[in-house]
Amino acid sequence: MARREKSAPPAPRVPDPAHHRKPRRWGLYVPFIIAGVVVVAWTGLWIHARGEAGRRMDAAADQMRAAGFQVTWAERRITGYPFRLNVTLTDAQIREPSGWSLAAPKLEGQAYMHGLANWVLAAQEGLTFTRPIGGPVAVKGDVIHASLFHLDKPLPNLSFEGTKLTFTPATGAQPFALTAADKVEFHFRPGPDDQAAVMLKVDAGQARLSGLFARMAEGKPVAIVWDSLLSKISAFRGSNWPEAVRAWTAAGGRMTLRNAGITAGEAVVGAQSGTLSVGYDGRLNGTIDVSLRQAPKTLGAMAETGVIQPDAALAASAVAAARQGDGDVARANITFQAGRTTLGPVAVGPAPKVY
Repeated sequence: MARREKSAPPAPRVPDPAHHRKPRRWGLYVPFIIAGVVVVAWTGLWIHARGEAGRRMDAAADQMRAAGFQVTWAERRITGYPFRLNVTLTDAQIREPSGWSLAAPKLEGQAYMHGLANWVLAAQEGLTFTRPIGGPVAVKGDVIHASLFHLDKPLPNLSFEGTKLTFTPATGAQPFALTAADKVEFHFRPGPDDQAAVMLKVDAGQARLSGLFARMAEGKPVAIVWDSLLSKISAFRGSNWPEAVRAWTAAGGRMTLRNAGITAGEAVVGAQSGTLSVGYDGRLNGTIDVSLRQAPKTLGAMAETGVIQPDAALAASAVAAARQGDGDVARANITFQAGRTTLGPVAVGPAPKVY
């Protein structure tokens, strides 16, 4: 019988290698696609914001023109993509009905896209303000800028700052009190309880060659500070300055003086308290407590420049001397009433005119 050979055991099965597919590249493209969508969306938002800014400016200008203001500009450009809105106006001018006006050959404004209610303005080429009676005064400086914050509220915050300023009246215009100043600041700050703070500061001012400031300063720098609080500020509305002041006064608006003063050389006029309003004749009403240093010099300069009559200056000097005490500082009340200004019991001239 033939011998039966044993069969070899079957070879182990080796699994077929998996089929390698070509890797997909979508994961590489997704970030770029998302970035592109964001850029397109942001560009559309910026274009919309630019158009909206232009429309709002036109609407505001038309509204002011309807109220009697003159608002003009020769050219307007809106740039600043992608994160800002830069508005540039050439030959911009605004004039209110009573005659005050402000003009700038180039006015630039800037706001960030995330804060379009807050704007910074600059007039690097200077500006010109015009007084209803005195005429135009050209202002130049190293820095001339302003800010408008919270435009989405009924009353925005307003600030102005200028450094190394010069003031030059136009040919034929009346002189201006200052020829130069190292720094000028103005701030308007609405607050609670229908109030607003108004602050003005002038540092190292140079008085013009003639006039009251020049006589008092005798070539030395002039400094001015004014810090006050206005009540019933929401009533300060009108198509022009006199109308707004009358509406504010009729609503019971008052100005509370917190600190004020003029330093001209050795002469100082300071006030730490007082309440003022405006009478029907447009002149100041109220009383402020003042301190006078070098009072005879100050009152003498006022008489020499025609601000007050010489006999009134002599009587007021006697009152100041009687209240001067041991030092050279006299304290007295200045009262504005019935269109007149009195220092203590002495009438020294008409009350300042607000409008």
